[in-house]
Amino acid sequence: MTLSTPRRTPLADQVIAQLRAQITSGEWPVGSRIPTEAALVEQLGVARNTVREAVRALAHNGLLDIRQGSGTYVLATSELAGVMHRRFSDAEQSQVAELRSLLEASAAALAAERRTERDLVLLETALARREEAWFGGDTEVFVQADAAFHQAVVAAAHNDVLAALYADLGEVLRAHLRQDIGPVLSPERYVGHDRILVAIHDRDSAAASREASAAIGACGREDAARKR
Repeated sequence: MTLSTPRRTPLADQVIAQLRAQITSGEWPVGSRIPTEAALVEQLGVARNTVREAVRALAHNGLLDIRQGSGTYVLATSELAGVMHRRFSDAEQSQVAELRSLLEASAAALAAERRTERDLVLLETALARREEAWFGGDTEVFVQADAAFHQAVVAAAHNDVLAALYADLGEVLRAHLRQDIGPVLSPERYVGHDRILVAIHDRDSAAASREASAAIGACGREDAARKR
């Protein structure tokens, strides 16, 4: 039997494009649950099978995670980010911590040299939201807020390649943070990031690099110290 190239209908392609746009624009943030299949059918005005095909395609590409009985969640903001997540999902967490340290220390040093006044405003806002999220007690909300602060530091480095790489590794890095902080946000495990911001504000690249690196895996180190 001769196989022919399968073709998705143009309507399904349009739905895929619309759903992808919701993800890449941030309308559906990483970690959020997208509308139900029934809701998407109503909003888009297409058949249920078309929506299902589009969701499955985006799940196959690594942007969505279909969880039976729970819903469908945004896993990554790009196909490459989805590939990164699958490729490193079982990586040694100590090696992921080393990668985070290298990337974030370098980004913080560059941010201290290149930051603008607008960058400082964005960093201050992100830091305030991070602290608010911690004391709010919702672990996943905190993970997203912490990631947003570090993304703001990377953005302040004004290196587009670094920013894109960091974004594509986003879920890999967030998974490491989830493991580091654990399921409960207990007060004794809080690790402030104010010194990172102060160093960037003062244009002290060495201090910014040092503080950013020290923050990686701090919860785990504190746990180990208490057990000794």
